[in-house]
Amino acid sequence: MSTGRPAAVAKTPGEIDAMAASGVVLYACHELLQAECAPGITTAQLDEMAEQFIREHNGTPAFKGYQGYPATITASVNEQVVHGIPGDYELKPGDIASLDCGVVLDGWVSDAARTHPVGEISDEARRLLQVTEAALAAGIGSFQIGGTIGDVGASIQNVVEAGGYAVVRSLVGHGVGRQMHEEPQVPNFGTPGTGPEIFEGMVIAIEPMVNVGAPDVVTGEDGWTVTSRDRSLSAHSEHTVAATTQGPRILTGGTG
Repeated sequence: MSTGRPAAVAKTPGEIDAMAASGVVLYACHELLQAECAPGITTAQLDEMAEQFIREHNGTPAFKGYQGYPATITASVNEQVVHGIPGDYELKPGDIASLDCGVVLDGWVSDAARTHPVGEISDEARRLLQVTEAALAAGIGSFQIGGTIGDVGASIQNVVEAGGYAVVRSLVGHGVGRQMHEEPQVPNFGTPGTGPEIFEGMVIAIEPMVNVGAPDVVTGEDGWTVTSRDRSLSAHSEHTVAATTQGPRILTGGTG
């Protein structure tokens, strides 16, 4: 999802704490979805669970109604990269399901995604998930005050390409705050030392999207669902992260 973005601004420690509180709700929601992500469940059922959970915890689904999006989560299965609309599709053994979700709590947004194995999955799919998680970790580790957004993208790209996979280039991470999408844009590829400088209080969503095949993607007739053009498997992993003097602080990792 992309939109016009307010200029990047530093969040205060108190504001980062407020975003972390939103992130704690989102983490717990993802834990619920992970436990329920099994053969036979529909993506619409997962969406209903997520919305109920978020509202029960005094949050608002950040995605629902955003630019007309109709659901609380995006559910992207197998060759679907991102933005899949939940529906009557029943998860099957061997699927991988990328579930993305956002929470607004007290006016602050958190955004995170996980890709789940459904039952026994192929060796290729398992390795794809491992590489995508490693790429996210590398990107987070590179999000250091005084560095650049290019450092983050290069770290992600290096891990993905060393694994033999491709980074989706037409979709990017983004700043997060009062709005779902703020500056800066955060590509999952790049050159170290380039792009916007990382400053204390910058908060971004780092979200590698990784294809087994080529990086090219297409958008479906629903106007939302993005699929790998060559129909190869795709995985997506995301955290909301703040740049602090103690290093990167993951706001959607469960502890805030």
